[in-house]
Amino acid sequence: MKNISILGCGWLGLPLAKSLLDKGFLVKGSTTSLEKISILESTGIFPHLVTLSAVEGQNNEIAISSLLENSEILIIDIPPKLRENYKENFLAKIQNLIPFIENAKIEKVIFVSSTSVYADLPLDCARADKNIITEIIIPNPETESGKQLLETEKLLKSNPYFKTTVVRFGGLIGEDRHPIHFLAGRKNIENPDAPINLIHQMDCIGIIEEILRQAQNDKLGFGEIFNAVAPFHPTRKTYYSEKALELNLPLPEFDESKPSVGKTISSEKVQSLLGYHFQNITL
Repeated sequence: MKNISILGCGWLGLPLAKSLLDKGFLVKGSTTSLEKISILESTGIFPHLVTLSAVEGQNNEIAISSLLENSEILIIDIPPKLRENYKENFLAKIQNLIPFIENAKIEKVIFVSSTSVYADLPLDCARADKNIITEIIIPNPETESGKQLLETEKLLKSNPYFKTTVVRFGGLIGEDRHPIHFLAGRKNIENPDAPINLIHQMDCIGIIEEILRQAQNDKLGFGEIFNAVAPFHPTRKTYYSEKALELNLPLPEFDESKPSVGKTISSEKVQSLLGYHFQNITL
């Protein structure tokens, strides 16, 4: 299991590909940017220019087939594009991708999803454990992104020709990416008492690599669903206020006039079943 294709060499996919190369994998990777082809190539990734279409028959069959050819595993790491002026049909894009996966005889798929498939809950409910979200909780997404991701999960997992493992990451952070840069100095931020559910880029890579390692050693079959956030859940107000002070940024101001809603995502399954130890806990 040494040949891997990564659909989406972006903020997470590119460093993941580099890490897999260091571990001896042969990696094919896709980008939608012609300028990025040389970047992928310079790292040792076999680059492919691929833009998926939601319209049947409008995909570049040669490019997609070449990306998937001779690979045993496909990692899908492309988020839904749902900006204000553009809302794509992400589910249709993956539906149009599936025949290519089947034709390439890909055996295993890792789908990078999100904890947005779970709805927020009132934090003042009588049973605090109702706010702890494990993989056995039935998702009930509120956002368009969460709804499309959940339907895509179901579509991939129901396919009889390959096994799909879903990894639901929380908010993604890294050295060059942190929500405090967006929140600093803002006023009337909602849900001050909601717990944070963040995960560092290094742990995203580590969890995916552990799934691959255990599958390679026949310790873990594909077909699981994993929630993946750091086991560190201070309130939004506490965490972002302290982070602003740490980085010498303007303090965010929170709206405490109404009850907060939120959820605590549990990564216990990642830690117990995978035996994964988080590298960045306090974030």
